[in-house]
Amino acid sequence: MKDAPEKYREIEVVGVYSEDAAAMQQACDTFGVPAMQSYDEAVGIADGVVVTARHGGKHYPYAKPYIASGVPMFIDKPITVDEQEAVGFMRECRDAGVRLTGGSCCKYAKEIADLKTKITPDDIRGGFVRAPINMDNPYGGFFFYSQHLVEMLGELFGLYPHAVQAYRASNTVNVVFRYESYDVIGLYTEFSNHYFVSVALGGATLASDASIGKDCFVRELDEFCELLRGGEQKH
Repeated sequence: MKDAPEKYREIEVVGVYSEDAAAMQQACDTFGVPAMQSYDEAVGIADGVVVTARHGGKHYPYAKPYIASGVPMFIDKPITVDEQEAVGFMRECRDAGVRLTGGSCCKYAKEIADLKTKITPDDIRGGFVRAPINMDNPYGGFFFYSQHLVEMLGELFGLYPHAVQAYRASNTVNVVFRYESYDVIGLYTEFSNHYFVSVALGGATLASDASIGKDCFVRELDEFCELLRGGEQKH
């Protein structure tokens, strides 16, 4: 990648595949990379795999041929659209030594990182996380956007609440995430692109909009590149 920033120049894209042949060809023509005839064409050739099908139901099938090789993978959100498949997918990757990154770029928002430096887990009294949802789409319905809120929540409050209860209204889904000593309220809103987080501490409440843009994509790319260079999985 001779025209890329210095930190990416050792990386070569050996092939791109998409079921949308026109979109694939446009990308290949624009960036000068080879088009593949099938998604498993680079098995035994690629040192890493990026899977970004818009429908999460395609992520596991696309990734599966590469798992045995143990190469690191970037899997876009949502990891799958089926709970049992997600568990099996992750177990296969773990057993093969596959190091993973990807998911929602929202966890990389600067505002999330800044808030995280200002809180200690023992001082948290509760919180609120808001993110968009898209229930009516051809990419898995609820699952298509749901991971954004969950990963923002996990980055600030922890990945493993004790219980989750969701309530659907007309254009929203309200969720109670119950942690050991506090609750966090999640609000999914349709027809809105507003991302917001707040953390209630013992003596203060910290709140911020979350800006989701180019910087988030750069941070997730950097994390994948670290895996390609032999780094440890972070998330």
